[in-house]
Amino acid sequence: MKIIPHGAAREVTGTCHEIQIESKSGPKRILLDCGLFQGKRSEAAVKNAEFSFDPAKDIDAVVLSHAHMDHAGRIPLLYKNGFRKKVHCTYATKDLSEVMLMDSGYIHEKDEEYFCKHLAKSKMDCEGPLYTQQDAIDCMEVFQGQNYEDWFKVCEGVKAQFIEAGHIIGAAMVVLEVTENGKVHHIGFTGDLGRNMLPIIRDPVPMPPVEVLICESTYGNREHEDITAANHHLREVIVNTAKRGGKVMIPAFSLERTQEIIYDLHVLWDAKEIPAVPIFVDSPLATKVTDVFMQHPECYDKEMYEQFLSKAHNPFQFSLVKYTESVEESKALNGMPGPIIIMAGSGMCEAGRIRHHLRNEIEDERNTILAVGYMANNTLGRRIVDPEISEVRIFDQMYHKRAEVV
Repeated sequence: MKIIPHGAAREVTGTCHEIQIESKSGPKRILLDCGLFQGKRSEAAVKNAEFSFDPAKDIDAVVLSHAHMDHAGRIPLLYKNGFRKKVHCTYATKDLSEVMLMDSGYIHEKDEEYFCKHLAKSKMDCEGPLYTQQDAIDCMEVFQGQNYEDWFKVCEGVKAQFIEAGHIIGAAMVVLEVTENGKVHHIGFTGDLGRNMLPIIRDPVPMPPVEVLICESTYGNREHEDITAANHHLREVIVNTAKRGGKVMIPAFSLERTQEIIYDLHVLWDAKEIPAVPIFVDSPLATKVTDVFMQHPECYDKEMYEQFLSKAHNPFQFSLVKYTESVEESKALNGMPGPIIIMAGSGMCEAGRIRHHLRNEIEDERNTILAVGYMANNTLGRRIVDPEISEVRIFDQMYHKRAEVV
């Protein structure tokens, strides 16, 4: 048996680990995840474009832990290059992957369009997008949904089981049972691990004993903030901004973070801890992802059932919340007086509708920008949360940071 990392080894993105075994009928090769490399465009483009194997001939199956693009984002490219075996994942991950990969295909198309128009030195430099929306649609035919805890056949000599990872909806750790030369071995793969007591989804389940463990370590040296403290902070921000008649702008990732915040706001509203401030979810992708959440109650935790489902309440819809659809609805928010709450992507403020809202609201001291996720270096989000920076560039124009940033 061999384990070969093709990504996410001494780096965070591009998760893809190959397992090679000798079965009775010959060698078998399995991929654990097949994710996009992210970072500087020039460096990531080179890494993403090439596989060190032939997808059409060499790979017998993919076992996918979850639908984040650094774990699933190169599956359309795998398919585009001839892969026609199965991609095994949970049912929620299958539905979520369809939404997220379509969005990824759209981004690749737009990136290539911009590159060819503004940056390419000649037409020879324009090789086409990594993959398209149609490639994302086409690759879904090889996705195979599986239940948590059930054992399923991956290929000859390999069975697998998905265990709750508690990371995002549908996310799973993987246990492989490999039979090679008459001996049985167990390999564990964590994918991305969640943490206990997160809202909506179940807590991670302990992995059974394995001989080899492939484990992520992104936050291995960090002690996370207490969930109760985070909710108290959210309440304080809304109450204080509402008193000023301001707007709370929340740059949030469309997958999981947006749904968690809506859930938390719903709980606070039911407990009468926040005022009746209109909440606008201004992200078409977040709306689609939320629809997937509603289709998979099997992934919910006990608190979700007790708080909402037992009362036949939709956790992601209550009287204060409106999901915007059109560009016109989004633009109308800029002229709307506070207090209001606007949630929009992208989470690091590098794209999406949040940049338009920031441009219009960042210089009003009544407003608050609430950072709820990680802001990577060299992003607009990082520059906004950096207390040493007083001005930021948005759409090629400089703006003073007069809004409160928390």
